[in-house]
Amino acid sequence: MTALPAAADKKLGLVIDLDTCVGCQACVTSCKEWNTGGLPAPLTDLAPYEAGADGVWLNRVHAYEHEADGASRTVYFPRSCLHCETPACVTVCPTGASYKRAADGIVLVDADSCIGCKLCSWACPYGAREYDLDAGVMKKCTLCVDRIYNDTLEEADRVPACVAACPVGARHFGDLGDPASAASRLVEARGGAELMPEMGYRPVNRYLPPRPKAGGAAAAAPEALEPVAHDGAKGFLAWVDRVLAD
Repeated sequence: MTALPAAADKKLGLVIDLDTCVGCQACVTSCKEWNTGGLPAPLTDLAPYEAGADGVWLNRVHAYEHEADGASRTVYFPRSCLHCETPACVTVCPTGASYKRAADGIVLVDADSCIGCKLCSWACPYGAREYDLDAGVMKKCTLCVDRIYNDTLEEADRVPACVAACPVGARHFGDLGDPASAASRLVEARGGAELMPEMGYRPVNRYLPPRPKAGGAAAAAPEALEPVAHDGAKGFLAWVDRVLAD
């Protein structure tokens, strides 16, 4: 089995704001676009133009209906590798293909060493591993390691593709091992949480919880508007008035 490196001070990861995410899938498609030509390439598509279309996606977004205090809301939940500090997917690997980098804590897969045994996917409680049926190897989020260290890119672009693509700023990237980093300060300010801490794998990524709705279920219903008088409206505007009033 594969040993873990000594704990490092640098812990690169994502901070995902569940209050802001609108489920647009921009992070999903940008991840696919970048990585299908990047380090884990190719990301296989299976029957993409048929009813049972599937394939390898390193980031997926799920939608849940959440109810609290009599009010409900749709919460979009992006899911990818959490780059755990003590990842079971690494220690269970029989060939060393799944490994954790000592320099920055990123968890990667060496496709040349992977034998496709799927032990890592069974060990991961977060469902973050994607088995490529065509290639016969396991694939996963790399935090776009071939992008974040790419000196040919502008510094502002040296972030994971999913972070760069998010139109509402729901995804953040940084060193969560540095309490002074912008990512760590955001987690502190918003009460960011790790997933399933009881498992003991210590995921680096953090999720910012949805903010409570103003007023909640106890908020009073707005008063009905007064009917619009139709006397002065003619033609199209009179029709619009009648439709809106009915």
